[in-house]
Amino acid sequence: MAAELTAHDLIAKHRPTLDQALEAIRTRAYWSPHPEHPKAYGEDGSLDAAAGKAAFDALLGSRLDLGQPGTDDWVGGEVSPYGVELGVSYPHADIDVLLPAMKAGQRAWRDAGAEIRAAVCLEILKRISDRTHEFAHAVMHTSGQAFMMAFQAGGPHAQDRGLEAVAYAYVEQVRTPDAAEWTKPQGKRDPLALTKQFTPVPRGVSLMIGCNTFPTWNGYPGLFASLATGNAVLVKPHPRAVLPLALTVGVAREVLAAAGFDPNLVALAAERPGEGIAKTLATRPEIRIIDYTGSTAFGDWLEANARQAQVHTEKAGVNTVFVESTGDYKGMLANLSFSLSLYSGQMCTTPQNLLIPRDGIRTDQGPKTYDEVVADLARAVDGLLGDDARANALLGALVNPDVKARLEAAAGLGEVALASREVGNPEFPDAVVRTPVIVKLDGARKYWEGADDEPAYLSECFGPVSFAVAVDSPADALDLLRRTVREKGAMTVGAYTTDEEVEQGIQEVCLEEAAQLSLNLTGGVYVNQTAAFSDFHGSGGNPAANSALCDGAFVANRFRVVEVRREA
Repeated sequence: MAAELTAHDLIAKHRPTLDQALEAIRTRAYWSPHPEHPKAYGEDGSLDAAAGKAAFDALLGSRLDLGQPGTDDWVGGEVSPYGVELGVSYPHADIDVLLPAMKAGQRAWRDAGAEIRAAVCLEILKRISDRTHEFAHAVMHTSGQAFMMAFQAGGPHAQDRGLEAVAYAYVEQVRTPDAAEWTKPQGKRDPLALTKQFTPVPRGVSLMIGCNTFPTWNGYPGLFASLATGNAVLVKPHPRAVLPLALTVGVAREVLAAAGFDPNLVALAAERPGEGIAKTLATRPEIRIIDYTGSTAFGDWLEANARQAQVHTEKAGVNTVFVESTGDYKGMLANLSFSLSLYSGQMCTTPQNLLIPRDGIRTDQGPKTYDEVVADLARAVDGLLGDDARANALLGALVNPDVKARLEAAAGLGEVALASREVGNPEFPDAVVRTPVIVKLDGARKYWEGADDEPAYLSECFGPVSFAVAVDSPADALDLLRRTVREKGAMTVGAYTTDEEVEQGIQEVCLEEAAQLSLNLTGGVYVNQTAAFSDFHGSGGNPAANSALCDGAFVANRFRVVEVRREA
């Protein structure tokens, strides 16, 4: 097919951005090419707020035809957590037709080389970035995130994570030269001489299984890591969050075709209600890579059963914050209250367990008892969310009825320090919006060491639920933290302490158990936020996730290097 976007033009356009990304992952300094502020859009072909909303509205009730082969039906049925029926229908694929079509284009994509593949991926990201306002509404109305969070996390932050994956993929592929001349001296005899060629080759078709809460943020790293390393990518969205990833697939297919490649290198696998095609797809012999974010149960199933594939999972964990002492009590409360409230706690990085010494903590405002710390934190959350407009902007909506059920059940687990309340949303009256609950629980060693029944705080309670766990000593807190991370996993660990010995103890636990640690956050950076090009999301070293977003290990095994030797 004729290419509208030539390799030369794509490289000239995107090589500077790729080089900046390569420098950013080397230095770990702040950098992003994607503006966070909504007002930054509307020029250079990008959609402004009004145009983005109009584009989203035009999608409602429409049929999103991606031009894929093997379409045998049209499926849909998404209902926004804000109560809006999206009414968008998507192609349902005959997998026996679609998968061979996806593999057909891999040879040309492989032969294009790492730099051209990276440039094509950056063009896809650029076109997605231009439509950030449209994508923000799609993320908002499938995940329940409030608009500003959907705009930032579902837009520029997701795009950053995609670009980061492309940069890592490029580094790993060019680590080995394309060709080498090899000469081995043989003394008086003629030397042995070989010409060697080295080609990165893809594993096969990659399956990206999307999640409901962060379809783009969690989806883009695997999608772009696989595509940049030469693999075709089949995108299987969560049934309640199809639209953002369907739009992504549409953009990718458009760019691939314009660059002269087979658009079937990226395709969508939407499903009928209750069809559950993920298990069927995951065990197909054509699927050689899987990226998954979601429940521990299905993640464990994938790791055990998708034996033919390289499986990357991000599953559940029990995130913990140890509050031992602080030099900024007010700042600590403000930081924690925001962390507990953002997106109704529906983030894999939100703290759940707050370990607080039973005898209290030292602060810049004097000693505070356990009861005072918990009561002050409850007041801080209540103050943060006291205004309904602000509460809606921070909380968003509960993503599904299971979260609401867990929230309501949590109140019966112990003494309630902060009761959840219902928040009305005037713009979306059907939205289910709830403030967090904080429950006091006893963390005495006898309750978690050798007990027949595990306490509630040793299981993930996904949603706006936090447990204020009273511990007997810092040593007990560190032991409980260690057990929690080792057995249940953690995406994040936080701690507040002014004691150097305690800080060293916390750091040692996190190093030994491979958990990402944030210390003494009291300003505008929160334990449940990570920055692309600098922070690692997950570590791959504890049960919460078997890989990290993003490092070399996340991309390196998506391709293999094949050598061809010839006598010189």
